[in-house]
Amino acid sequence: MTSSGVVTGVPRWWLRLEAAGLLGLSAVAFSYTNESWWIVALAFLAPDLSAIVYAYGSRWGSWSYNLAHASPAPLALLALGWWTHDRLMLALALVWFMHLGFDRLLGYGLKYEDDFQHTHLGQLGAHRSRTTTTVRVTERSSD
Repeated sequence: MTSSGVVTGVPRWWLRLEAAGLLGLSAVAFSYTNESWWIVALAFLAPDLSAIVYAYGSRWGSWSYNLAHASPAPLALLALGWWTHDRLMLALALVWFMHLGFDRLLGYGLKYEDDFQHTHLGQLGAHRSRTTTTVRVTERSSD
């Protein structure tokens, strides 16, 4: 069996559970910053602006998107906010983590260079239904 670079089965379920935990715990931690929830409303989708780089091609787009949708950058912001005692910086890092948890919960994973729809959690959009259909047909024909 060849690997498509996509997490499936029980590990995928665990990743979704982890994402729900990240989303929930980040929201709880945010509430302790005493910052306005307007910050969440205004900054929640900010990491998705990284997809604009796809205008320069899938290679650069996936790199930019993955940089904004992996945990090292918000971890660095969180650490800097903690070190400088900057509540706003802490709050923005937590909103970023909320976004990451929400995206993973919905199945939006890190991107491969070949196609925006190809993520480590599977195919997105119309590609997903075609892949599912193909798998079902393959499974039926192998019976």
